[in-house]
Amino acid sequence: MQTGANDLSALWERLERLLAERAPGDHAALRPGASPAELNELEQDLGFPLHPGLRTLLIRHNGVTARRSSTEPGAFLLNYHLLDTAGVLENQRLLASMEQDAMDEGDGELVSGRIAHRMWVPFAASFTADMLFVDHRTGEHYGEIGETNFGDPEYLLLWASQETMLRDLCDGIENGSPVGPLRQVPRVHEGRMLEWMVAGLEW
Repeated sequence: MQTGANDLSALWERLERLLAERAPGDHAALRPGASPAELNELEQDLGFPLHPGLRTLLIRHNGVTARRSSTEPGAFLLNYHLLDTAGVLENQRLLASMEQDAMDEGDGELVSGRIAHRMWVPFAASFTADMLFVDHRTGEHYGEIGETNFGDPEYLLLWASQETMLRDLCDGIENGSPVGPLRQVPRVHEGRMLEWMVAGLEW
């Protein structure tokens, strides 16, 4: 069942309230939403429509305030920061280029759909160049949330949908419970920003 834009907006509002209450630096880093013109230009450049969940996200927040180091707030999403429309396109083109280069070299099966794909649209990134993306491939993968780490031979499926991601994040922040397949738990650093660590590791 597809999740409606209103449902996703309500989940984003829940997450925003939690950030405002517990990680005010992260909340302050959120930027206003992208304009219709910016979204239309992004879709034209991508060559296909944005997943409704990703469109809902960008309407709410066109990324976060630029971070100069990992000690600055804004990476509240499992230590990833949200991308703006320019960052979304830049990182999608990087994945598409990686896939095409591998195909040109006869190694497409090692890369395509494993560590890169032109239909993966990143929406968050880390300082180590890892990405979270919304899968835009048609079929069973459409709308999934994945993580690509260029040090790993396979991407990691994190959530089946943005709705599942947001519920998981909110529950984790509210209860201090593990989030995602890596079982990461949040703590508030210096009373201003979230940090995520693998459950069981020493702080």
